[in-house]
Amino acid sequence: MDVIGEWTQNRDAVLSAPALEFLEKLERRFGPTRKTLLADRVARQVRIDAGELPNFLPETKSIRESEWKVAACPADLENRQVEITGPAEAKMMINALNSGADAFMADLEDSLSPTWINVVEGQKALMDAVRGTLVFASPEGKKYRLNPKVSTLLVRPRGWHLEEKNVRIEGRAISASLFDFGLYFFHNVAARLERGTAPYFYLPKMESHLEARLWNEVFVFAQTELGVPQGTIRATVLIETILAAYEMDEILYELRDHMSGLNAGRWDYIFSAIKKFRNSKTATFPDRAQITMTVPFMRAYSELLVKTCHRRGAHAMGGMAAFIPSRKDAAVNEVAMKKVREDKVRESYDGFDGTWVAHPDLVPVAKEIFAAAIGEHPNQKSKLRSEVSVEAKDLISFSRTGGTVSEAGVRININVALQYLERWLSGVGAAAIHNLMEDAATAEISRAQLWQWIAHGVVLTNGNRMSAEIYTRIRDEELNSLAGPITGRFNAAAELLDSLVLDKEFKEFLTIPAYALI
Repeated sequence: MDVIGEWTQNRDAVLSAPALEFLEKLERRFGPTRKTLLADRVARQVRIDAGELPNFLPETKSIRESEWKVAACPADLENRQVEITGPAEAKMMINALNSGADAFMADLEDSLSPTWINVVEGQKALMDAVRGTLVFASPEGKKYRLNPKVSTLLVRPRGWHLEEKNVRIEGRAISASLFDFGLYFFHNVAARLERGTAPYFYLPKMESHLEARLWNEVFVFAQTELGVPQGTIRATVLIETILAAYEMDEILYELRDHMSGLNAGRWDYIFSAIKKFRNSKTATFPDRAQITMTVPFMRAYSELLVKTCHRRGAHAMGGMAAFIPSRKDAAVNEVAMKKVREDKVRESYDGFDGTWVAHPDLVPVAKEIFAAAIGEHPNQKSKLRSEVSVEAKDLISFSRTGGTVSEAGVRININVALQYLERWLSGVGAAAIHNLMEDAATAEISRAQLWQWIAHGVVLTNGNRMSAEIYTRIRDEELNSLAGPITGRFNAAAELLDSLVLDKEFKEFLTIPAYALI
């Protein structure tokens, strides 16, 4: 096993010999299954491209129709009414843990650009946060420290599709999922248990219950290896792929001894819908801003998630409020906060047990709304939503979305994608753009829509048919307005975006080709 990443300040502490030995055991045992499951994804996409529609699995009907529950919830995960998320970086972690949110998800995935220094120092920041010693000093001399009472910590490792190129076994990069999970668990499980809590995780990007089964096998093995009682680990699964929506019961079942709940990962879910049905004209979506949680296919997904979770005794977690309040423009804040409130009221009324926010200023707003809906109870698991009935076709009722594609929508997608990719390539995975916290998921929507609109020659509201020529013209205009005399990594961002949008073959994840550039 070789570590080829450059030396960083905390590399030796994070990548100690015992930790590396643990990682090697994980990779050798579970790496081959991961690759088989990724091959299954490819085969399933071929079938979808040939016209096969997803459906609830006949072979797991007995799981859906039988009565069972997930494991009882730990005390510090019962109340999750407001969760804040952000990258595993010291300053952001301190602000988030001190925000007053019930829980904080430290992200090693979509909001962290996985430069070697970021992933190593992110692990060290997690080690310090667990022990209450995390500090940060700004270049201006301002010091940040953790409060005595902080939010419950959860950690999101990278998805099964990603690799950590700086750690190799016999010349092959290891799974980024196992790298992120393994290091956090190895270094922190004992410290978490000493403090009356445990390692809690968010699991991203799964497409099937078999991928959940693999995570469960990893958990069982890791707990055995370190002499930890089975069921110590708890996981919340992000339902952020459209295929996973058909297997929510099965995902809960596979992880039932380690399960806490499911989360409606809306941005990745929209991207997944575009990606999986990219060759279908009936799945051509309107401007991103028009794909709200109230359009039919998104409504079916969110209601089914609440019903499924509560039937099984699991938390149903709502989606992200990505708004970043402006310090200068009160009018922008007024309009945006109205939308945030409407979104959180809808979630609380639908029975979600909690929700996500991206900024500490939104914590009090979301708390007020969920407290009004839930009262003195920690959650709404008793709200079973038995009246909800969702059929397989409802989850792909894309033609009922409505809306239009405008040149303004094309322009904002190009603008956001260029800005985000430039920041990602520069080592920043969470970027405030147009008063929204953009991460890899929203950039994925932007580039996927551009590819789809060109591939299908969508007619814009101005009567023009979308084309590579229109994209190139607007890309040049936006690049000039953003970069002026080219600065930062805008040239590399533009070249990457061109390949994502103009190549005939759709690239599954932008983070894979982007990772080769950092």
